[in-house]
Amino acid sequence: MMNVVVVESPAKAKTINKYLGPGYKVLASFGHVRDLPAKDGSVLPDQDFEMLWEVDGASQKRIKDIADAMKSSDGLFLATDPDREGEAISWHVLDLLNKKRVINGKPVKRVVFNAITKKAVLDAMADPRDIDVPLVDAYLARRALDYLVGFNLSPVLWRKLPGARSAGRVQSVALRLVCDRESEIERFISEEYWNLSAILKTPRGDEFEARLVSADGKRLQARAIGNGEEAGKLKALLEGASYVVDTVEAKPVKRNPSPPFTTSTLQQAASSKLGFSASRTMQVAQKLYEGVDIGGETVGLITYMRTDGVQMAPEAIDAARHAIANQFGDRYLPEKARFYSTKAKNAQEAHEAIRPTDFDRVPDRIRKFLDDDQLKLYDLIWKRGIASQMASAEIERTTVEILADNAGKKAGLRAVGSVIRFDGFIAAYTDQKEDGEQSDDSEEGGRLPEINARENLAKQKINSTQHFTEPPPRYSEASLIKKMEELGIGRPSTYAATLATLRDRDYVTIDKRKLVPQAKGRLVTAFLESFFTKYVEYDFTADLEEKLDRISAGELNWKDVLRDFWRDFFAQIEDTKELRVTNVLDALNDALAPLVFPKREDGSDPRICQVCGTGNLSLKLGKYGAFVGCSNYPECNYTRQLSSEGGAEAESNGLNEPKALGTDPVTGEELTLRSGRFGPYIQRGDGKDAKRASLPRGWKPEDIDYEKAMALISLPRDIGKHPETGKMISSGIGRYGPFLLHDGSYANLESVEDVFTVGLNRAVTVLAEKQSKAAGGARGGTPAALKDLGAHPDGGGSITVRDGKYGPYVNWGKVNATLPKGTDPQAITVEEALALIAAKAGKSGGTTKKAPAKAKAAAAGAKATKTTAKPKAAAKKPAAKTAAKKKSAE
Repeated sequence: MMNVVVVESPAKAKTINKYLGPGYKVLASFGHVRDLPAKDGSVLPDQDFEMLWEVDGASQKRIKDIADAMKSSDGLFLATDPDREGEAISWHVLDLLNKKRVINGKPVKRVVFNAITKKAVLDAMADPRDIDVPLVDAYLARRALDYLVGFNLSPVLWRKLPGARSAGRVQSVALRLVCDRESEIERFISEEYWNLSAILKTPRGDEFEARLVSADGKRLQARAIGNGEEAGKLKALLEGASYVVDTVEAKPVKRNPSPPFTTSTLQQAASSKLGFSASRTMQVAQKLYEGVDIGGETVGLITYMRTDGVQMAPEAIDAARHAIANQFGDRYLPEKARFYSTKAKNAQEAHEAIRPTDFDRVPDRIRKFLDDDQLKLYDLIWKRGIASQMASAEIERTTVEILADNAGKKAGLRAVGSVIRFDGFIAAYTDQKEDGEQSDDSEEGGRLPEINARENLAKQKINSTQHFTEPPPRYSEASLIKKMEELGIGRPSTYAATLATLRDRDYVTIDKRKLVPQAKGRLVTAFLESFFTKYVEYDFTADLEEKLDRISAGELNWKDVLRDFWRDFFAQIEDTKELRVTNVLDALNDALAPLVFPKREDGSDPRICQVCGTGNLSLKLGKYGAFVGCSNYPECNYTRQLSSEGGAEAESNGLNEPKALGTDPVTGEELTLRSGRFGPYIQRGDGKDAKRASLPRGWKPEDIDYEKAMALISLPRDIGKHPETGKMISSGIGRYGPFLLHDGSYANLESVEDVFTVGLNRAVTVLAEKQSKAAGGARGGTPAALKDLGAHPDGGGSITVRDGKYGPYVNWGKVNATLPKGTDPQAITVEEALALIAAKAGKSGGTTKKAPAKAKAAAAGAKATKTTAKPKAAAKKPAAKTAAKKKSAE
């Protein structure tokens, strides 16, 4: 008797095969086995939303391996991940196997396990079920919606807003959140306020601080003292006052632990405490879930990491309570187990929270088996999981009310202090006590000295401090994920991919862990808010998400939801065909006025051109995106780049008009610093023949003086003749950065400064090193491996990560797959590498030396399949055929 078990990853397959024994053959699907082709016509609304699926070459081989195994098997267990995507992968695998006619009435069962442990796997195998059809329907609806939005809205952007890359159903709403916050910051008007406090001394000589909370019988609200004059009067009152304690009140307060992690709360905590991006968190968590070698055995250390449930299984709660008693003592164990429920909108609590698979695996005990990132994340998960079942912390909070009297003028002050009397769950985040001994009292928010009611206090000092209100902070990845979850936008499993898309599209950048919308992103958001308002509204997106959840619960028909959405959405797309570019520019000028037309220091109209004095400034759309230009063009050729910092920085640098720097002593032409569509630059002379040089990266306009301008405009710089060839070596700055040029050959320099300072000897050395490397490459040399990921499951040698001319890439045999932009080469996992190799091999039609014959079969076999039996006639295509071939982003 032999059964086939299909899982997603090869690492998981190896471990599970060991648990199940010789009666089972466990094979990996390597994630999704088919997808919608990235071209127009893959979802056909006119044919009741038929979906045409495509199987790439690598997946064809996976399916063939599974089909071959099925021919001699007694049954099939689909054991893909326990979420909507996992259910969809099982459905895809089964559909393809049915098409190959290898099932032939054999039993097919779906099993799900929340952890890769022997008990979890065996329990799941003993309790199989059928594929959850409503869950698959919800996947199909989501996939179709994302496709229809991306492949119909993105072409509108390409036609009406040059430079924009794509729009997506969830991506565009997440981008709007970031852009709306930036608009709040720009509109924010800072207000002055003052805080007053007194340093007072008890009769026993102890000092403490109390803040002013009332004056003349009126309670002072936050920021109620609005100017220095008012603050001065109150300070004078406090300076001459006598002080007496009115009341002292000590209240016991309990603080309860937080629930175990969900996907989003784990991403938030890892971001704030560890500095991990959402994608990095999920990569590390995936490895902890699939298993780590612990003393010769591969063990899954955490439960499944894509979940919005906050509850732990009963057996896990029992294990946590047992560990608490052993590691911390009975006092840290509450009388009853704690139960949690989520407050997140649209949360589905079918799965457990993220927790350790064994609470006895204390982080310190398995430290040697984990790398730094794995240890940090596991430590975070273990502490949060065990703390969630520990006793509450007991805190004594003391409030002291003080009366100040100055010749009948009265004021009230308050001092607050807290002391932790019993640390409770806080102990999980500090010392792990083996004997259960209670820790000493510790301070929380500051301990107050002994203070008694009705005793007099001596004034030591009065503090009066000026403050200004600050704008709301930009979103971090963590706070944006929290906001999206609160609004019910997207699903926890998609947040990391959504944020990565925004970065990859250059719609946002990350500066000091804050998300900064770029000009391109703000233009896209303003366009969508102006012409597709409904589809970037938070409530609309959340309501659609709720409908998808109702589909998965079997409450709605998925095609009914698609029909309702497509009817209005397609009408909106059709309306934009009549949209003129002038309409778009007028809308963007109004929506982005603070960015495009920042206020000027002299108070003049920011929309009047300061060069010609009569033209109106407006956004213009060019081949490379938007810029600001004058309406008097071509008589006035003033332009200004639209950057993420906005026009304000350009104006404050004095670049609205040319800044004179001096005269070139050779040509007699004037040197000026200017701002153009592509940033600040130096210009020598006027007219078409004027020479121009862009400021290198890192050079700021305010730092440019005559000497720097002359050095830049004089490039290329002759360094000297090569001692062997007698030909000149020169340095310059090109498209790919600073370089050396000799006899038609280029060599990179390390920095811009080297262009102006490198001497002949160093230049000859750099050129020789470049020639040596080139010679090594000509002899078949390959860049050294940055990381070895082990043997490919299909054979053909090892998988390695290498650094090439165009960036890091994954290598297997003759397949080189470039890593996505921003990916850390050291963080790439085997599964990610296999997926990249599979995608690359599928595009090229082959892999290693053995592949050419198979490549033709794979290419011929990678044809479209669909959810129904036979393709129908092609539906009428939506607008923009040429643009629709490009990929959309969601």
